[in-house]
Amino acid sequence: MIWLALVAIVIAICFAGVLLFGAPYLPTLDPQVKAALELASLKPGQTLLELGSGDGKVLVAAAKQGINVVGYELNPILVVIAWLRTRRYKKHVKIIWGDFWNQSWPESQAIFTFLLPRYMDKLNKKVIQYPHKPVKVISFAFKIPDKTPKQEKKGVFLYEY
Repeated sequence: MIWLALVAIVIAICFAGVLLFGAPYLPTLDPQVKAALELASLKPGQTLLELGSGDGKVLVAAAKQGINVVGYELNPILVVIAWLRTRRYKKHVKIIWGDFWNQSWPESQAIFTFLLPRYMDKLNKKVIQYPHKPVKVISFAFKIPDKTPKQEKKGVFLYEY
């Protein structure tokens, strides 16, 4: 019975601990995944960077379109789930377990995220310093302060840098 309590504690830490660095795990709904990929308008072979890739739903949807995708995820449980979901697309998908704030991001043509409002200004500053431009930023649910979206579809906002 102690092992069950330990497992519950580890799971709670994995899911609650990410709140110190970003957003809690909330799956992106199918209509928003579709809208995000439409707004990104990437061609097969281009790259999408997902900041907080969760269970891999967006990774799979992008890979099915032939888009290369790099996902960052802090929660090790979700990294494993995403890895299992994306195994058949390993040619197109790379999952990085870690804090995307402290990493240099690979070259991509678009960045997708579902962050809390308190992190959007920090995201804007990081993207401004991103050396690979032009780049599109697609944000689900929350706007970047003081920046006007180029387009909005089903609660997903497109920004161009």
